[in-house]
Amino acid sequence: MLKFASYILTPIYTIAFFLTLVIFHPIQWVCFNVFGYKAHKKSADYMNICLMRCLHILGTRFTFENPYDIETGRPLIIVANHQSMYDISPLSVFFRAYHPKFISKIELGKGIPSVSYNLRHGGAALIDRKNPRQSLPALMTFGEYIEKNNRAAVIFPEGTRSKDGTPKRFQTKGLEILFKKIPSALVVPVTINNSWKMMRYGKFPLGLGNHLKFTVHKPLELATFVDTKALINSIETTITEEIKP
Repeated sequence: MLKFASYILTPIYTIAFFLTLVIFHPIQWVCFNVFGYKAHKKSADYMNICLMRCLHILGTRFTFENPYDIETGRPLIIVANHQSMYDISPLSVFFRAYHPKFISKIELGKGIPSVSYNLRHGGAALIDRKNPRQSLPALMTFGEYIEKNNRAAVIFPEGTRSKDGTPKRFQTKGLEILFKKIPSALVVPVTINNSWKMMRYGKFPLGLGNHLKFTVHKPLELATFVDTKALINSIETTITEEIKP
């Protein structure tokens, strides 16, 4: 019965989703080209809020648990597991005070209304996973940008989405580069649960009535750690131990 209902609600959600992207594309363009970064950032924030509201059509709920008072105006490295594309907007909204910037595959930088524009002009890192000669310098430049401008770098070290919630092993190279290029960062581990259930049936229909949970773990001062690999292992353990089936 639930799956049958999803066949009806998914097209409605899809229309609302694409309308949001189409409407916000010219808004972002005007904000960026006329008013600059702050206005563009605000427009992207509202877009992501609207994208989250669209998910309410599917009965989606969100919980963000953060018992820590994380200082603004300093660089952050937000490290999270990755379960679906529906991780992005909630992280953007919940951490909006810290100016989150994502590491994304280069293919998303073209052809998608609003999304591609925001990635190209909002401070994200667009990398070609198959080309280290492009991806490594792009990550270094990204890290320098985060350090200089006191932004938040968001990285999914698994490298790709977990289709059933089971965490994949962290790939360490990206984190190592960010640690080197953002030495003053506060590292914020985040566990994401239930996002994968949005696509439990595949791309169509989407899952209904899911409760997406985002749990922030104790932030870590990067400068206090000498052993990078031990730090990454500790972060991975902290995140994955809180992933629920």
